[in-house]
Amino acid sequence: MKKNLQWKLAIIVAVIGLCLFLVYPPKDKIKLGLDLKGGTHLVLQVLTEDAINVETDQQLSRFEEVFKKNNITYLEANKERPGRFYFRGIPVEQEGKVRDLVDQYTRDWDYYFSGDRLIFTLKTVAAQYLRDLAVTQTLETIRNRIDQFGVAEPVIQRQGSDRIVVELPGVEDPDRVKNLIKVTAVLEFKLVKAGPAPDEETLLRDFGGQVPDDAEVVRSDPKRGVQGYYLVSKVATVTGKDLRTVRRGVDEWNNPAVHFTLNPDGAKRFEQVTGANIGKQLAIILDGRLQSAPVIEARISDSGIIQGRFTPEEADDLVVILKAGALPAGIKYLEERTIGPSLGSDSIRQGLMAGLIAIFAVMVFMIFYYRLSGLNAIIALILNEIIIFGAMGYFKATLTLPGIAGIILGIGMAVDANVLIFERIKEEIAVGKNISSSIANGFSRAFSAIFDSNLTTIISAVFLFQFGTGPIKGYAVTLICSLVANLFTAVFVSRFIFDSFVPTNAKRLSI
Repeated sequence: MKKNLQWKLAIIVAVIGLCLFLVYPPKDKIKLGLDLKGGTHLVLQVLTEDAINVETDQQLSRFEEVFKKNNITYLEANKERPGRFYFRGIPVEQEGKVRDLVDQYTRDWDYYFSGDRLIFTLKTVAAQYLRDLAVTQTLETIRNRIDQFGVAEPVIQRQGSDRIVVELPGVEDPDRVKNLIKVTAVLEFKLVKAGPAPDEETLLRDFGGQVPDDAEVVRSDPKRGVQGYYLVSKVATVTGKDLRTVRRGVDEWNNPAVHFTLNPDGAKRFEQVTGANIGKQLAIILDGRLQSAPVIEARISDSGIIQGRFTPEEADDLVVILKAGALPAGIKYLEERTIGPSLGSDSIRQGLMAGLIAIFAVMVFMIFYYRLSGLNAIIALILNEIIIFGAMGYFKATLTLPGIAGIILGIGMAVDANVLIFERIKEEIAVGKNISSSIANGFSRAFSAIFDSNLTTIISAVFLFQFGTGPIKGYAVTLICSLVANLFTAVFVSRFIFDSFVPTNAKRLSI
C-alpha cells in the first residue's frame, strides 16, 4: 500500500475506533429525550410581581426603622401597590431632615411630597431588573431542587421574559415533582405569643380583638398534627437563609423529622432568643403555615429539629426544598403534558424503522444506479452513522424524535455529496480523461459545492440549537453531527476507497 494511503487508513481506523469507544454501550452513552423515554413536560410562568411586592415591603420596613431611629414622626405608613408606598402626616418642619435621610437609601426609588404624603415609586429600570432576576433565581432554584430530587437528565430553561420550560424524562410521579417545584419554602422561626385557638376571634380576645403591631396570626397545618390559630411575633428569630446544613433524621419517637444546623450569625441570634424565652413555645412556620410549636426547654445554639408527623418522602422533599432555597416569586403552571413510557417505546420503534427504511432505500438506489461505486457510498454512509453516534456520546447529547429526523436528513445529505462526486467523475470520463485523473478531478471539483451546502446548513442548525428548546435542540445537534461527519466520510473516506481499490492504470470504472 502507498505511504499516503497508509496514513489515511490510520486516520480512518483511529476515528472509527474512537467513535465506537465513545458510543459503547449505547444504552449508557446515548440519552433519550422526553418524547422517546416518556416523562413530564411543564411550562411555568414566574409571577414576577411577587418580587416587586417583596422589595416594596422590605423598603417600607427599612424606612420605618430609619425614621424611628432618627425620631421622624408620621401618622401612617402603607403600601398602595407593588412598587409604590407612602408615609402620611410627616411634620413640615421635619421635611428637610427626611429628604437628607431618604437620599441615602433611595438608589432604586424615586420619591416626592404630595400634600401631606411622602410617596415612593420604584424606578422602571430597577423594576425590570428585579423581574429578570426573579426569573433567573427561580430557574436556578428549580434546577437545584430537581437535581437533588434525582431526576435524570432534566431540561430546565428559560422561555421568553417570564416562562420556564421543565422536561423530566422518566418521571413516574409528576405530581410529587410539581409540588416540589411550586412550594416557595419560606422557613421562619417565631416566638408564640398566644394560641392555639379554634378561631381568630377567640385568639385575639385578650388583645381587644386587634392584632398587635408587633405580631401576626398564622394558621396551623392540619396535616402536621397541630390545630388552630396562633399569634406569633412579626419578626422572625431565624429564617431559612440562616441554615447551614439540613438532613433527614428521626425525632425522639423515631418518626421522620428534619435536623438542621445554623450559620454563626443565625446561631448567635437563636441562642439569645431561646435563652431568654425558656418555657415558651417557638413556632416553626413554612410558607405561612405553622408546622409545629415545641416548647423551648433549654438554650439552643446552632442546631435543632423540625417535627410535624412527616412521611419519609415528605421529610426528604422538605430537605431538598430547604437546601435549594426559597423561590423569589410564585409560579403558575401554564401547560403540562405527560408522555407514557409505552408511547416513548412506540416512538423509538417507529423512528428506528423509518431510519432503517431510509438507509435500505438509499443503499438499493446507490448500488442499482452507480454499481460498485455505489458500494463505496454505502460504506461511507455506515461510517457516517458511527461517527454521528460517537459524537453524541462524547457531547452527552440527548436523542429525541426530531433528532432521529435530523439523522435521516443527514443520510440524505451524505448521499447527495456522493452523488455530486460520482456525477463529476462520470463527466470527466465522458470527455475522454483516464480513470485516475477523472476520480481526482471529480473529488476536487465537487468539494466546493459539498463544503458550501454543508456549511450553510450547519450555520442554520447552530441558530436552531441556540434559540430552540427541547426537541428542536435535539434535531439541531444530530443534524450538525451528521453534516460534520459527512464532510469526513463523503470526501476523505470515499476518496481513500477509490484510491485503494482502483488501479492507477485502470481502463474502466464501475460507476
